[in-house]
Amino acid sequence: MVESPGRITLWGIEVFMAAADERSISAAARRLGASPSTISQQLTNLEGAVGATLLDRNARPIRLTNAGEIMHRRAQAILNEAAQARAELAMSDLSVLTRFRLGMIEDFEADVTPQLLTHMAGQLKTCQFLLETAASHTLHDLLDARTLDVIVAAELGGEADWIEVHPLLREGFIVAAPKGTVDPAADVLHQLRRLPLIQYTQRQYMGRLISAHLARQNISLPHRFELDSYHAILALVGQGSGWTILTPLALQRARRFADQIDVMPLPFEPLTRTISLTARKGILQEMPQQVATTLKPILQNTIVAPALARHPFLAGALTVL
Repeated sequence: MVESPGRITLWGIEVFMAAADERSISAAARRLGASPSTISQQLTNLEGAVGATLLDRNARPIRLTNAGEIMHRRAQAILNEAAQARAELAMSDLSVLTRFRLGMIEDFEADVTPQLLTHMAGQLKTCQFLLETAASHTLHDLLDARTLDVIVAAELGGEADWIEVHPLLREGFIVAAPKGTVDPAADVLHQLRRLPLIQYTQRQYMGRLISAHLARQNISLPHRFELDSYHAILALVGQGSGWTILTPLALQRARRFADQIDVMPLPFEPLTRTISLTARKGILQEMPQQVATTLKPILQNTIVAPALARHPFLAGALTVL
């Protein structure tokens, strides 16, 4: 069915908002999973329907016109109402929910995410599940852009007033060192300084969190490697190339290196992060809380219990909230 250019459609408004936020037709297309030509046509249709030019598409980056600024304010309210309507319909009868867009941190992709999706698929028989697996800062950006409904990611601090947060898991950072190189009964930090630090990338939030924590304690540690892969980091540690600071979730994902490394508490002030489920406030009614409730026993059985069995010293530092 061909849409009439004289009609304002919800899809057209979503396209307009994506283009306005991204300031690029191609970026809006990537965000919405559509082609640039589709985005351009929808924008043309919407402009025809409202009788005004909304975007200056010749500018680089594209920018809102005066009419576009007015439409942008109204469009946000329209999308909010549409999301609220979908949520109310879904919560009145979850079986009618047709789409659920979930973002999960990479730490959960192999063990936790499949169990959650299996559970939800059993309840929501006709629902299509769209999963995005990425780093925490990326997931927060996608939630902000309305590309995702719910995310499970590390809290970044300074949460906005438009979100609701359901804490799930608190985990303390640990040291992983080449097996047999550190005597835990002696000065651990002094021994670690003899080896280079293999650092988690500062392009991601977790790496910046670690670096800021070290800086607050005036600890300077030389490093030769800055990587974004748990597997690569722990492989280097296992080969004796250095030591690292990571989380129990990182060890869980790269557990094939467990027999090549020693794991111990940080030899300085503890550092923790919190993994939470986050959604736009008031949009999905009780669903975020329900998903968080479903996740907690999965995290306890899949993450916490096995980690404490291997590393008892994590008791109190790795906890379902």
